[in-house]
Amino acid sequence: MVQTEPIAYKENGDLPRTEAEISLLDVLVLLAQNKRFLLRFVLGAAALATVVAFVLPVRYEGKVVLLPPAQNSSIGSSLLSQLGGNMGSLGSLASLAGGSLGIKNPADMYLALLTSRTVEDAIIYRFELMKEYREKHISDARKELERRTTAVAGTKDGLIRLSIEDHDSKRAAALANAYVEEFRKLSASLAITEAARRRLFFEQQMQDAKANLTSAEEAMRKTQQSTGVLQIDSQARSLIESAAVLRAQVVAKQVQIQSMRSFAADDNPELILARQQLAALETQLQQVAGSETDTGSGINLSKGRVTQAGLEYIRRYRDLKYNETVFELLAKELEIAKLDEAREGAIVQVVDAAVVPDKRSFPPRMLIIVLTTVAAIIAAPFWLLLRSRWAHNFEVPENRERLDAIKREWKGKPEAV
Repeated sequence: MVQTEPIAYKENGDLPRTEAEISLLDVLVLLAQNKRFLLRFVLGAAALATVVAFVLPVRYEGKVVLLPPAQNSSIGSSLLSQLGGNMGSLGSLASLAGGSLGIKNPADMYLALLTSRTVEDAIIYRFELMKEYREKHISDARKELERRTTAVAGTKDGLIRLSIEDHDSKRAAALANAYVEEFRKLSASLAITEAARRRLFFEQQMQDAKANLTSAEEAMRKTQQSTGVLQIDSQARSLIESAAVLRAQVVAKQVQIQSMRSFAADDNPELILARQQLAALETQLQQVAGSETDTGSGINLSKGRVTQAGLEYIRRYRDLKYNETVFELLAKELEIAKLDEAREGAIVQVVDAAVVPDKRSFPPRMLIIVLTTVAAIIAAPFWLLLRSRWAHNFEVPENRERLDAIKREWKGKPEAV
């Protein structure tokens, strides 16, 4: 809009009341006439921001970086490939116990355990954080601890980064390191890694196998004492040992199939292959031990050549060899699992332990002062424009009458006639 006449400004710098529009030059003139107000406003905001920045409580950040164990293949796979002879069922149990649980990112699991309620409660009691945070309930103290704690798992490098803020720099570092210490205490009671899960599995199986082997040895001793038979011929011994090994393989394959059903569908190729292998083993066992309901309960020997005492001895000897085979199988697998667990070492490795921070993390004083000053520089001109337009609008007679009517209605006074 082109103005033909110069605008007459008031002494206080307000815009002329007759003008309905404001040009850029009008704004610049208004700012020039109120330069002292602008300067005082900006300096006052900067001074206030400085005071607030130094009054805010100081916090320090303790940081720790962790490396979770990689989910790689164990040394048990390479050792099992070298085992031969009558230990063929070792591969079945190895694939059962060492199977992956399907965790896409193992770091997520360790991150969840690291920030679990058990770990947080242990830290709260250890450092008396309920008193420090002035909370009466541990749930409230836990929420405050979680608010001050940040834990993330890197998607690219797989590292876990945990940081925690506290008013005391030494305690901030101690709290970060305490997360690792309490997590290791928790993980000691859990089978987290693949090797630990295999070790726990075979330890449980070994307890039953040891009890069964002890019972078989005791039954064999009593049979030898009652029958007087101390040994049998080589043919019977060979058949009994073959049947015992086949029975152990059948049991191992059955346990493997039962475990696979918990996560695999019926049309899973590995499950179908395991069932075919089980059928082949059962067929071989029937050829050696007969076709009774209880596979392996009998041995295809010429009954006319064996006395009743010999048959009793054969049954006990068969049970003994079977339990010996199972116990030996589990013992080898348990040792392999222990080697894998020892190779993995600690549950997590500390890449960077938390150290006492040498500078504060909060508040960012310079940032607060700069942002407040910039905001004041932007807000002051708008305030001048708003004040000028507000004064101009209420100097118009129609607007003044409306304002008077609002005041009368607010006070409940009737309109004067």
